[in-house]
Amino acid sequence: MSLPKSSAVLFLSFLFAVNSFAQVPYGPIKPTPPGEILSNLKKLNVLGSVLYVAAHPDDENTLMLSYLAKERLVRTGYLALTRGDGGQNLIGAEQGENIGVIRTQELLAARRVDGPDQFFSRAYDFGFSKSTDEAVRTWGQEKVLADVVWAIRKYQPDVIITRFPPDARAGHGHHSASGYLAEEAFKISNDRKAFPEQLAYVKPWQPRRILWNVFIPGAFLSNKKPEEAGNLISIETGLYNPLLGKSYGEIAAESRSQHKSQGFGVAANRGARIDYLLLKGGDPVQTDLLDGVDISWRRIKNGEGAQTRVTQLIATFRPDQPAASVPALVQLYGAISQLDTSNLYVKTKRQEVQTLIQQCLGLYFESNPTSYAATPGETIRLNTNVVSRADVPIRLVGVRYVANDSPVLKDTTLNLTLKPNDVVLLPTNLTIPKTAKISQPYWLEKPIDKGLFQVDKQQLIGLPENPPALLASYTFEIDGQRFTFNRPVVYKMTDPVDGEIYRPFIIQPAVTANLTERVYAFADNVPKTADVVLKAGRSNVAGTLKIDVPTGWRVEPASQAFSLTNKGDEQRLSFTIKPDDQAQSGSLRASMTTADGSTFTTGLRLIAYPHIPTQTLFPPAEAKLVKLDIKVTAKNVGYIAGAGDEIPAALQQMGCRVTLLGPAELSGNLSAYDAIVTGVRAYNTNEYLAIYQPKLMDYVKNGGTLVVQYVTPGSGGFIQNGLKVNQIGPYPFTIGRDRVTEEEAKVNVLNPQHRLMTYPNKISDTDFSGWIQERGLYFAQDWDKQYTPLFSMHDQNEADKEGSLIYAPYGKGHYVFTGLVFFRELPAGVPGAYRLFANLISVGK
Repeated sequence: MSLPKSSAVLFLSFLFAVNSFAQVPYGPIKPTPPGEILSNLKKLNVLGSVLYVAAHPDDENTLMLSYLAKERLVRTGYLALTRGDGGQNLIGAEQGENIGVIRTQELLAARRVDGPDQFFSRAYDFGFSKSTDEAVRTWGQEKVLADVVWAIRKYQPDVIITRFPPDARAGHGHHSASGYLAEEAFKISNDRKAFPEQLAYVKPWQPRRILWNVFIPGAFLSNKKPEEAGNLISIETGLYNPLLGKSYGEIAAESRSQHKSQGFGVAANRGARIDYLLLKGGDPVQTDLLDGVDISWRRIKNGEGAQTRVTQLIATFRPDQPAASVPALVQLYGAISQLDTSNLYVKTKRQEVQTLIQQCLGLYFESNPTSYAATPGETIRLNTNVVSRADVPIRLVGVRYVANDSPVLKDTTLNLTLKPNDVVLLPTNLTIPKTAKISQPYWLEKPIDKGLFQVDKQQLIGLPENPPALLASYTFEIDGQRFTFNRPVVYKMTDPVDGEIYRPFIIQPAVTANLTERVYAFADNVPKTADVVLKAGRSNVAGTLKIDVPTGWRVEPASQAFSLTNKGDEQRLSFTIKPDDQAQSGSLRASMTTADGSTFTTGLRLIAYPHIPTQTLFPPAEAKLVKLDIKVTAKNVGYIAGAGDEIPAALQQMGCRVTLLGPAELSGNLSAYDAIVTGVRAYNTNEYLAIYQPKLMDYVKNGGTLVVQYVTPGSGGFIQNGLKVNQIGPYPFTIGRDRVTEEEAKVNVLNPQHRLMTYPNKISDTDFSGWIQERGLYFAQDWDKQYTPLFSMHDQNEADKEGSLIYAPYGKGHYVFTGLVFFRELPAGVPGAYRLFANLISVGK
């Protein structure tokens, strides 16, 4: 194989690798243990494929995926319809598409553990849904169905497995919709009339069968046979793999424990585990999910010779000298290249052989820029290093660099013989094309259309993340044949505690603007100061910052000059904002025009957690302006942080002084606080509340106001419902799973004259307009008669639920528990949510 002559060929070959294996390796090349190399050799003789389909990150049966990928050695993919954007967040304050970015990376981390490829549809996780109909209606059934068909045609699975049935037993409308859409896609994926626009890139494909991975809710590890009528088969998935030194139960637990934002760390199951599969369509099945599927090289014309070569490789593999297998692997690569290279399995197996050559040689190569980001047109310093760890003749022929799908940036011709364990260092300078795209996640480049990400480019649909901003291509001559390996350019730094840390290299704007508040709420016409923090994406950037506001608002000054000398410098500029009597709620938008006439309108958001690569987003540089008819009599508020939310900022916008309360503050005098608020899931996550709960109850008894936001009723913890205390209120009540998911659901006030409904703001129906995603979740139930429910509400075709907010006087004070989703509504600037929350904290004043 000779070095490609055009960057188009190079980039298309890389895109194939991304599309096939669905993950971009942003970390270092890790050494491959001999047992895993042998397992990969055995995989060369398996030409079968399975696509697993569910709705969210963490829905997948990681035990089944581990078994398929590492025991059966079939190409295995997981299609999650959504990125989990509607999920909760136990590790931070990110919500919506931002938690979706985190969960995408957690899912990729899980796949790096259990082995399958990862795919998504364009469906947006808009929150809990109670029916298939609501889910597909909100997403747009035809578009998401098209994405499932696209995944089937691109991946060409022999078998599809669904996690959920297409009915109410799935427990969530997204879950049941994933089963329904998979079954519908199975029926039409081979029909040329179905979504014909896809056929410019893929061909029709008919899987052999579709199966449901039957589960019994609450009894995942019971091994009990489900009582399902039909063609049901059982599979022992809890096996031990001596080559890997782990059971699939251990691998599955490690995989599932990557979902840290959801608190899904689990213990490993090392015992027997039976999984059950029920035929839902296609060819009959007798004893195995791949019954009747030829998974040998016989499915490729003239492929028997490759099978013989692989069998010989397996028999002669030496764990103490993996490099001894390289000559035979090179010959195998040449033999596979003589087959039909348009066949997906020929492409896949050729890539697997090339990867095995690298693994057997211990061949290491990477390119690291001196900065994690650059702007279009900027010149960067890049350090490439290559090392071979095997005593085998290898020549480094050349290194080529490509910026996304732009022309080749540099093509270095070399002819270096690599000596074992000698590091070859190749420093170079690269200029990023002026046309390079900013590294915004492709599914967030356009506004979300309620239930669907807007993605125009067909080839991007399904990819878990962007193709790399900068690609390095290394060509080696090994045993007389040339091989080209493509890897993203990645930034690397050394932390004195954690050692080497990698993060994706990105293309960023010349300047970004972050508003210091997401919402500016005005209860009157008194001016407020808005601070804008500008950050330089390159050196020597100067221009004018302009603030645009809707009619009825004034901003002074209307614009200001800025000047940033060094890359990474920040400058804070302040503006005064004032509404008039006719001002309506709207958005404040910042735009920066630089000296060359370019205009920039984005902010900068980093999502950084130790368990995922740092993610960089460029959201619009804007904040909400909210005109409120609101009064707040509580001025000094204590806040006990929970799993992460942005309500303290909203309280400050109401005019409150907010103090975050930890163990030290809770040990002091609480009487100074007009109200204390607990953050979402505070009683699930803060162990210290078990110590300070009696003091909080005394605070209420002596005249304080305590507002407790929702907690989860999940199992775990040492007290019922996973709570850290036995009783979270002054009188008994429990936490149920009732929720109202329709944000437009009618809210009935049960006692309009109750103080919480009248003081200091008169609450009316209009205060429940404009809510987003849902009304509430994890409502109270079985409450003591001392509590008074304030509201009733229900989703369509359901009975009224009264546990969204309950109130009780206790001693001289006031206690409120609420499952209403203030943690979503206040950051979204919903006026009625501000007014109601103001009443909750002001009830004692």
